[in-house]
Amino acid sequence: MFTLLIVLIALIGIVMTLLILLQSGKGGGLAGIAAGGTTQILGARQAPDVLEKGSWFLGSVFLVLCVLTNFVITDEQRGSVLQDRALEAPIEQTVPLAPPPAAPEAGSADDATGGDGN
Repeated sequence: MFTLLIVLIALIGIVMTLLILLQSGKGGGLAGIAAGGTTQILGARQAPDVLEKGSWFLGSVFLVLCVLTNFVITDEQRGSVLQDRALEAPIEQTVPLAPPPAAPEAGSADDATGGDGN
């Protein structure tokens, strides 16, 4: 079931990409904010065509299938290949650890003069 949903999501993604690329541009970009943006807000825009309706429908189905996939997934499918290999690989220490730095002695000359040596 999980594999079927993943294949459906991939196919819907491809078809949705093609539908979006086939749509004609609405024009304006940022220039449309000042010039023609108010007509779209007030409802003078034409009804969406078939391509736009199809994009909205496929986008909705895409989101629903993505959410449903999370409920169908099993424990065996939750991990990733990287996590599995990290758990299987032996832990090797290739670089030897350096010894910790030595602590200054309590009666040194630096402590008496304030630490700057002058």
